[in-house]
This record gives sequence, C-alpha cells and structure tokens, in this order.
Amino acid sequence: MTVPVRLTHIGGPTLLVEAHGWRILSDPTFDPPGRRYGFGWGTSSVKTAGPAVPADDLGPLDLVLLSHDHHADNLDDAGRALLPGARSVVTTPSGARRLAAANTQGVAPWSTATVSAPGLPDLTITATPCRHGPPLSRPIAGEVVGFALQWADDPAVVWVSGDTVLYDGVREVASRLQVDVAVLHLGSVRFGLTGPLRYSMSGRDALELLALIRPRVAVPVHFEGWSHFSEQEEALHDVLDTADADVRARLRWLTRGEPLDV
Repeated sequence: MTVPVRLTHIGGPTLLVEAHGWRILSDPTFDPPGRRYGFGWGTSSVKTAGPAVPADDLGPLDLVLLSHDHHADNLDDAGRALLPGARSVVTTPSGARRLAAANTQGVAPWSTATVSAPGLPDLTITATPCRHGPPLSRPIAGEVVGFALQWADDPAVVWVSGDTVLYDGVREVASRLQVDVAVLHLGSVRFGLTGPLRYSMSGRDALELLALIRPRVAVPVHFEGWSHFSEQEEALHDVLDTADADVRARLRWLTRGEPLDV
C-alpha cells in the first residue's frame, strides 16, 4: 500500500479497516454475549464474547462490507441497526434484495462496484467467490461473497475473504489479484448436527492459500467469540506458528480493540 492500512479487530468477523481516509466495517456483530442463535436446518451457536469496541464508539462509517446477511455471526441485531447510518453497504445480490435499502448494493463473484465519499479517493470493490460449506451446500448455507478493495491511484489490494471453505473459487484469487493485505476468515466452523463438515477455513487451509496468494500481510479473523468455531486462537497458533519463516513473517495477529497499522 502507498499508505498504511489501520486494522481494528472488534470480534469474530468484525473488523474496522481505515485507509485513504475511508472507514470500512466488515460483518457487523455487536450484540452482547450469552445468546444462542439459530442458523437453520437444526444448527445453532452461542455468542461467547461481546465486541471489543461498542457500536456507539465506532464513529461514522463510509462503507459496510457484508459477506452475508442471513447468519447472525456476521450480522446480528445490533450490527443490523448500524447499516442505515453507513454511507454505503455492499453485500451479495440476494442479501441486497433482502435488505432493500437505498444505500445497499449487491455484487456477484468477479463483478465490481465503485463507491464514493466526499473528499476521498474512489474505492473499487471486486467481489470474490465464497462457498460457505462443502460441495452442493450453497442452497442450504446460502450466498456468501468476499471483497477485494482497491483505491484510485493505489495498485495495492486489501482482500477480505468472507466466510468460505478453501475451494477452487477462492484459489482463483491468486491468479486474478495481487493481494497486499489478506484478511482471512478462519475458525473451521462445525456443527454437531453435521459432524466433520466444515463451513469456514482451517489453519491448514490458510497455509495453502497463503502459499498461493503470497500477500505482504495476512491477518486471521473469525476464530473467536462463537461456540461453533472449532479451531480457535490457541489451535490456530499451533498450526500457523509452525509454518515456514516466510509465512510467519507475513502474519499479523490482532489484539481485539487495539488498532494496528500494517
């Protein structure tokens, strides 16, 4: 990047990205802990940690990136209340239809959208593929999308993977984009009802993906704060801290609530 990117991990998938004057929030989750949420088809999860930054302390938002709107671990009640106050919201095409708001647009994989804010450089968003579960799970798990961000006059790309397993659609990012900062949704999500089936990437998946895309910086998120994350921080460290020196040099572990410039 030609300017630093400031990242603040709020919890789970929720990340504040600040660059080129833009203030961007991914997947808003601000409900307090303790509640059990149903995800459909007999699956559920308990929120085990609240946000590191209260919603009231966020300040103005230029953009919300919403990888999907239909699971509460990516958009809970308090997070949903933030959407009307954002200048723009970008999500899946089906999510945009459900939200039906003037500030919201949907993007399909490998399509682009350009958003603007007064006095700031235009931001182009390229949607990247996601599959939120095993093969053929999309009719059940629903539509999900990732986001590659590129500002005018800056060739560097910030990529937010979205909730996805590792599959050929995600691997395609390596051949299409030069990623500078990669935000990876991990956690190896599992549910008792579906046994070993996974709905997000594991640490081993992250290692394979990083070997392909080779970003300058890789940032794990989406691995704590919910009971359905089967691979939380300690388990991820066990995998990622044993990677080769090149991968370890690229990793940045965020402390919840503490901004980090990368």
